Amino acid sequence: MKVIDNLKDIQTTIEEACRKVGRNRDEVKLIAVTKYVSTERAQEALEAGIVHLGENRDEGLLKKWEVLKEKPVWHFIGTLQTRKVKNIIDHVSYIHSLDRLSLAEEINKRASHPMNCLIQVNVSGEESKHGLLPEEVIPFVEQLAKLENVHVCGLMTMAPLTEDEDVLRSCFRQLKQLQEQVQQLNVSYAPCQELSMGMSNDYAIAVEEGATMIRIGTALVGE
Repeated sequence: MKVIDNLKDIQTTIEEACRKVGRNRDEVKLIAVTKYVSTERAQEALEAGIVHLGENRDEGLLKKWEVLKEKPVWHFIGTLQTRKVKNIIDHVSYIHSLDRLSLAEEINKRASHPMNCLIQVNVSGEESKHGLLPEEVIPFVEQLAKLENVHVCGLMTMAPLTEDEDVLRSCFRQLKQLQEQVQQLNVSYAPCQELSMGMSNDYAIAVEEGATMIRIGTALVGE
């Protein structure tokens, strides 16, 4: 399937999900996760009208960046090793996987301007997933106060791989509640306006529960 054909189906689903809960479609950013596909396929996504691209490894991001450069808005969505921050910091607009103080300090040191960071939260508590536990988020945000180049624009989570809609909704709702708690801190460095949640199998539910960023790979650009 061509990306543009997949995109039409996905856009329709997003619009229906927004309409169902009375949201504005413009509130939802669609990130094409291009980590498993070629630079040519990523280029096809851009030509189809996609603005945001997501990569989860520094090598993959830099390889595509050499060709596509600033055409897309780049999102780093994978686990980020502290020593690799320097490789990506000048090429991305968002980092979706802030999960520890040492990483925040490295981002702060390497960035030439405030970097949009999303705190990764392990809402489901699965051992296989990275991220802070929900109860760790507020203390972590408070630790970031003196890091002038770390801008907490939102939260990110990965839901369990399940078809149980109640489990998925619970996961997304918990992240939404956490977002509201961060916003109640009322600190300028953590406006926390974004919720990055929802992937190929569960993005419609995520949109209904408040996602502002959905990360779609397989359903959009293929394997």
